[in-house]
Amino acid sequence: MLKFAAVGIDHGHIFDHVNGLTAAGAEFVGYCPQTSVPALLENFCKTYPEAKALDREAILADPSIDVICTAAIPRDRAGLAIRAMEAGKDVIVDKPGVTTFEQLEAVERTVARTGRIFSVCFSERLCVPSAVVAGKMVADGAVGKVVQTLGLGPHRKSLSTRPGWFFEMEAIGGVINDIASHQIDQFLFYTGSGSAEVVASSVGNLGTPQSAEFQDFGEVLLRSAQASGYIRVDWFTPDGLPTWGDGRLTILGTEGYIELRKYIDIAGRPGKDHLFLVNGSGIRHIDCSSEPLDYFDAFARDVRDRTETAMSQRHVFEVCRLALDAQARAAIITPKQQD
Repeated sequence: MLKFAAVGIDHGHIFDHVNGLTAAGAEFVGYCPQTSVPALLENFCKTYPEAKALDREAILADPSIDVICTAAIPRDRAGLAIRAMEAGKDVIVDKPGVTTFEQLEAVERTVARTGRIFSVCFSERLCVPSAVVAGKMVADGAVGKVVQTLGLGPHRKSLSTRPGWFFEMEAIGGVINDIASHQIDQFLFYTGSGSAEVVASSVGNLGTPQSAEFQDFGEVLLRSAQASGYIRVDWFTPDGLPTWGDGRLTILGTEGYIELRKYIDIAGRPGKDHLFLVNGSGIRHIDCSSEPLDYFDAFARDVRDRTETAMSQRHVFEVCRLALDAQARAAIITPKQQD
């Protein structure tokens, strides 16, 4: 049986990793209790009361542990992943997998040298049932050839619950690198693009003046040989919305389009995972909430068979590269002061 441990409990996405790997039949052997968010660790311990708290060095040194999953502070993820791979383990990393070009190069060298798997769990595609259904529809030709994606990733700040590093540029690598990596992943995946270029990008602190380094808005225009994509991410979800963000994705094809309303259909149908398909056959609404997720099952098979069915290393590295590039070249939007 595949065995895994959690190292880096600093973001809630660690629950996706543990739940997904457990559902895929892997054994959760324990976790390192080091955290920058004590309330998150408390919830983690309540959720998995049978899991053992283990020393970090002991986890890395244990040859029986096959996989390390981590949602550490973003700046620390690459380093932890490198240590785990050098110890003979495959890794699942929360996005962003890296925060600098230097980290990306180091991870690429380590993967090439060790042959281990470095997988970034882009949860807004891999852990969202409607996104899984959309991928199958695109593959089946439901909208023809995909020529453009429009990805929206709004988030709620929830300032009172955020750790100090959340507002530090060096810790997260900027709003595009932190959030828009999700939408970059989706662009490459749904358009079938192996690579792309950043045409334009911009970032700004438009509504959080108390945190000078923090970026609460970002946008990116991408282009590949097959398609183009626009991305907007922000931290402006209003308190009146009953979920953390109205995440949406529109997939435009030559014969129709798909729209995902991932987490809420505002003033519409209850629940999550709403998919709307419009093509030559008409208009359909599909409730995707019961669609099984396949990423973690595929990852477990990849660990066993040394394959790349869940996600290719090339795809992971290209998403990271594009996110870093878009962040690095982003124009700074400065809000104008009223007279």
